[in-house]
Amino acid sequence: MNFAELLSDKIQKPKAKTEILSYWLAENPPELTSLIEFARTAKDPVKATCIEAIEFATKQKPEIADLKCLDFVSETLTAKAPRLKWESAKVIGNVAHLFPENLETAVTNLLVNTEHEGTVVRWSAAFALGQILKTKAPVTKDLIPAAENIASREEKNSIRKFYLDALKQIKK
Repeated sequence: MNFAELLSDKIQKPKAKTEILSYWLAENPPELTSLIEFARTAKDPVKATCIEAIEFATKQKPEIADLKCLDFVSETLTAKAPRLKWESAKVIGNVAHLFPENLETAVTNLLVNTEHEGTVVRWSAAFALGQILKTKAPVTKDLIPAAENIASREEKNSIRKFYLDALKQIKK
């Protein structure tokens, strides 16, 4: 697939482009590396669309993700653009259970995003951190007190709920 051609197409609406990419990716998992390499050098809006397509595809088929994918979205959590932060966090939430030994960078960057002024960025970080907590991966030992602290100070119930649900589940 020619990513540049699809993503620069003025006829296709943005949502349609994301759907086309995500369906294509779900049917062609080995091409994930190609999409990531394309996204690395793309401008933020195009990069975010690529990550959103990865998010949709990994929601249905998390197993298409590999360590390169996790590393890529863990890095993009530090981008300036909020959409990159929230789309990347959702991918991490979808695939965290596949990489319990490789979540340190993701957790570090997600914790930074819990302080972001944007509700969607904090919501996505909470979703991802909640999913990581549920894995009971080695990194969760230090994440539990951090999640309790974040939940105690988070103003939005919809965000706080991710932490409280995950903490309740792991303490069973």
